[in-house]
Amino acid sequence: MQVHLVDGTYELFRHYFAVPAHSNRDGQEVGATRGVLASLVGLLEEGATHVGVATDHVIESFRNDLYPGYKTGEGIEPALRSQFGLLEEVLAAAGFTVWPLVEFEADDGLAAAAARAEADRRVEKVWLCTPDKDLSQCVRGARVVQLDRRKRAELDAAGVRAKFGVDPESIPDYLALVGDSADGFPGLPGWGAKSAAAVLGHYSHLEDVPPDAADWAIKVRGAAKLAATLAEGREPALLFRRLATLVREGPDVGTVDDWRWSGPGDAFEELADYVDATPLIPRVARLAERRAAARD
Repeated sequence: MQVHLVDGTYELFRHYFAVPAHSNRDGQEVGATRGVLASLVGLLEEGATHVGVATDHVIESFRNDLYPGYKTGEGIEPALRSQFGLLEEVLAAAGFTVWPLVEFEADDGLAAAAARAEADRRVEKVWLCTPDKDLSQCVRGARVVQLDRRKRAELDAAGVRAKFGVDPESIPDYLALVGDSADGFPGLPGWGAKSAAAVLGHYSHLEDVPPDAADWAIKVRGAAKLAATLAEGREPALLFRRLATLVREGPDVGTVDDWRWSGPGDAFEELADYVDATPLIPRVARLAERRAAARD
């Protein structure tokens, strides 16, 4: 079997800014929710059988307690924010397994599910359906890969190395040095993508980097200054790495068998009508009939 793990929050944001706004009969903005639903129905039509969708039920997580500057929900447009819960409700009614995360983030849910799927010998391949660089740390060989569904681009471990200059397990260290503006932490002064890739591409992790640049086994421009910055900023660097490290144990994602799509729930037609997605109703019904026939 193959498993598809979807970042529902990313999909909601992507569709909100990519598709025209659309208000339903109650004046509720539903365009992005309708777009995500259609996209995931399309995923089923392409053959996906086991699908899990992780969402940020709220933007804040345990990481906000660790670092005051970490991202919050401040500034999210109300028309977008109002669809967070609606998306979860609609996708669940459509029969998708949905993990609304509160203490953790959607990325943590995806990481936990990827680890669960990777441990299941029946799973041939795990598709992490998001281009988010944080999830690159979960890539394993050619079995657990990232998929940018918009670009139809697959990223395996070799692809991560080619893109970032480091192996998947070094992504949190890499982000600790270069920072992540989307998540709200700055990295260390003077460190950029090239220098971080050169150093971590060789040493893998922060604690393995010799404190004296004279002992480095590689040549890096401005090595002495970089080493001094890393020594002075060791404590924040380790904190940033913790912020960037996804939690594989904690989010309750159930088992791989729980993620099998077998058809919509009783509330689906009503909710599809609410978001003006009635053309999807017969498509989902046909999919359910085919899946039931295949099981028989």
